Amino acid sequence: MKKYTCSVCGYVYDPEKGDQDSGVPAGTAFEDLPEAWVCPLCGADKTLFEAAD
Repeated sequence: MKKYTCSVCGYVYDPEKGDQDSGVPAGTAFEDLPEAWVCPLCGADKTLFEAAD
């Protein structure tokens, strides 16, 4: 699964870790995140994330 980087603050969403603070379990692909999910650091929308190389 690919990692995604927030283009606003640089936060990296790692699907192997999920986002425990937001209730997203480990193993959740970025594409499977809820539409309402936002960057846990800056609050940026999912659309502002880019696939990491």
